[in-house]
Amino acid sequence: MKTILLHIHEDSAQNSRMEVALDIARATGAHVRCLQVTPVIDYVSADMYGGSYVLPQDIDNIRIAEAQEKEKIEARIQREGVAWDWRHSDGDVVQCILSASRLVDAIIVTLPGPGRRGIGDPLPIVADLAISSRAPILAVPKGCKAFACQGRAMVAWDGSHEAAVALCAARPLLALASEVHVVTVEEKAKRDFPPTDASEYLSRHGIASEIHEWPRKGRTVEEALAAAADELRVDWITMGAFGHSRLRETIFGGVTRYLLGEARVPLLLAH
Repeated sequence: MKTILLHIHEDSAQNSRMEVALDIARATGAHVRCLQVTPVIDYVSADMYGGSYVLPQDIDNIRIAEAQEKEKIEARIQREGVAWDWRHSDGDVVQCILSASRLVDAIIVTLPGPGRRGIGDPLPIVADLAISSRAPILAVPKGCKAFACQGRAMVAWDGSHEAAVALCAARPLLALASEVHVVTVEEKAKRDFPPTDASEYLSRHGIASEIHEWPRKGRTVEEALAAAADELRVDWITMGAFGHSRLRETIFGGVTRYLLGEARVPLLLAH
């Protein structure tokens, strides 16, 4: 990975995103592109006649706060010895990130985690980005303090198009891992693309991997995958996002929806 897009937003998980971006940049020689987005729509007020406006005083306060955040981030990153630049956009956060990500190798954001959002929590943008982004999404838990580039990696494999895209996108990071575990959950139906295909693909790139067919034991697929991640003590997971429609996963649940809320390690997602 040579260009990483880091979402800059003053929330409780900003430091976690920064630490992960810096760890990857140091391990791969990547350039960190910091993107600060002003969600202008959040500051729009409506009047009784159907008009809308943003108070000049509000804009002034927003710009002052953004300048302070930029100064703080720049002072930090300048000490880290990595290549970086700074971009700013006004507009919808997801659309601004997508627009800025056309020529990047990964987007670093924060996992939403379980429960409702509170004041100061990161924006719930992972699912929207995962559906629409060309670049993979590296979603980081709020309390994450580092990214173990040379740690244990897990490939969640179901033979789908999404899983294959995620595997290819994760290859530069998988090449750094000390262990790569290709995990498929035990199912009766035969897969068109079994886990041996994923392992063979990795081997052609010089990446050794171990295949596991994880037993269901009465659990859902997502519960079995979470159990595999715990038992294998992996440091991060790569997986396809939303193999079913997002609407279906919202109503009935699914692997992506479950892990977005429950994962305790970074997820590299691709659709």
